Amino acid sequence: QVQLVEFGGGLVQAGGSLRLSCAASGRPFSRDAMGWFRQAPGKERDFVAAITWTGDIYYVDSVKGRFAISRDNAKNTIYLQMNSLKPEDTAVYYCAADASVSSPLRAVSYRYWGQGTLVTVSS
Repeated sequence: QVQLVEFGGGLVQAGGSLRLSCAASGRPFSRDAMGWFRQAPGKERDFVAAITWTGDIYYVDSVKGRFAISRDNAKNTIYLQMNSLKPEDTAVYYCAADASVSSPLRAVSYRYWGQGTLVTVSS
């Protein structure tokens, strides 16, 4: 049974940092594309960052230079280092994975999702 579990959300002041982790289990994920998405209250789930199994990395423009995605295949874990956080980064953050992803930036490309972790950035 495939399972994704996010860790690391919380409350932080603007300008601060958080590191999210997503632990995958149930099978190896070294050949999966894995991504982070976020959903603010009343809004749709939006792409944040993704990393393919070949190491290609993608970011939404609003987080470029502030966020960094990485993966540790030995641990079946991906990370999202978030620096210089802004109030507009407040959202529930979800990780996603799939071995066959046509577009890493699209939520519909991923079959497996975590339950989400809340990130709140205060001004």
